[in-house]
Amino acid sequence: MSDYEQRLTELEVKLAFIDDAVQALVTADADQSVRIATLERMIRDLRSELATVRTGQGHDPHSEPPPPHY
Repeated sequence: MSDYEQRLTELEVKLAFIDDAVQALVTADADQSVRIATLERMIRDLRSELATVRTGQGHDPHSEPPPPHY
């Protein structure tokens, strides 16, 4: 095998490894995007639920009289 053929083979091997690494990164990026979207939806739902709880209470705990044991 000539020097050029050996160098070409080495480059092809390196390219194959780089291609595998890129594919792994693309997959990881897609997975992370799905997880981020899920977490954003959960945060939005929790904020909505918290707002509902806050408005549902409708009273200020400081305006209530103290309990009888005081």
